[in-house]
Amino acid sequence: MAVHVANNSGNNEWYTPDYLLDSARVVLGSFDVDPASNPIAQQRVRASAYFTKYDSGLDKHWVGKVWMNPPYSAVLIKQFAAKLTHEMSCGNTTEFVVLVNNATETAWFREMCSTASAVCLLQKRVKFLDPDGKPGAPLQGQCVIYGGDNPIAFANEFRKYGIVCKLVTK
Repeated sequence: MAVHVANNSGNNEWYTPDYLLDSARVVLGSFDVDPASNPIAQQRVRASAYFTKYDSGLDKHWVGKVWMNPPYSAVLIKQFAAKLTHEMSCGNTTEFVVLVNNATETAWFREMCSTASAVCLLQKRVKFLDPDGKPGAPLQGQCVIYGGDNPIAFANEFRKYGIVCKLVTK
């Protein structure tokens, strides 16, 4: 039987490896908000403010520079994409770096990209970490999406991981 994203376990507790967080910090400087997090992730992310599933980032304002590795379940990722778009359009979020599956066929992916200025199509699948720090095997590839006024800085930093494309939207 072939592995397919539809077979996703629904486990949202997978953490970003340090090398991607370090590169996001090169671009953003620091993270003001991580809207989809928990105390374990914050040991690596170190955002000024973060929200968990218990205090829902979907109900808060995302002010400043946002780092996000959202939950990948179909329902939640749609909600986080819509919230990111809203926060950018309101001017609350000034810049963002988001790590997501490269699900270009989905509405949430297109919505997230509608407010972005660049995307890095990663040449290797990210080996996310479980709560014990052990790497897991993802079911599909990922990309990193950047929104803000400095896509050149993003491209300069992230091109070592894959192809960086400037996004042309409306």
